[in-house]
Amino acid sequence: MSVSEPAPELAQTLDPAGRLELPVAGEWKRVSPRYVVVEIVGTVIFGLVLCAGATALWLLAEVSWAPIVLALIVVVTLVVVLFEPRRVRSIGYQLRQDDLLFRRGIMFQRFVSVPYGRMQLIDVTRGPVARWLGLADLKFVTAAASSGVLVPGLAFDDAEALRDRLIELAESRRAGL
Repeated sequence: MSVSEPAPELAQTLDPAGRLELPVAGEWKRVSPRYVVVEIVGTVIFGLVLCAGATALWLLAEVSWAPIVLALIVVVTLVVVLFEPRRVRSIGYQLRQDDLLFRRGIMFQRFVSVPYGRMQLIDVTRGPVARWLGLADLKFVTAAASSGVLVPGLAFDDAEALRDRLIELAESRRAGL
């Protein structure tokens, strides 16, 4: 077998281009479109804080290059705000037979599979802007430190219902039912 050929057991799960094929279990469920507001508010506040710092350098410390930094901060903040709607549309999840599959990202895509039996904590959290919009984040924690998954921007009632369903699935999988 050559180095470029996949192992026989992997050949069935790789497409001709060598990418992993994800079995289709259903339609991707997306986060609420209102979540864009939460992301934009966070980005704008962060940009304003950075602008205040650059302005303080410029006016109080009389740093000559501070106006350039201020202009760069404004441009980067505007570009990030323009991409927020597309980035939010890329977030989704699927409840499959044995696991929850989560995806996010435009350029750098991330897919995470969380087996129901490995879920140890399922938490619903709400920030002030999300609470005002009726949204919540659902966080899953497993034994592995790097496998925490956060599904943001769910309607609060949907987040609570999904949490209850996932707890039920996790308990049944751990019990071996």
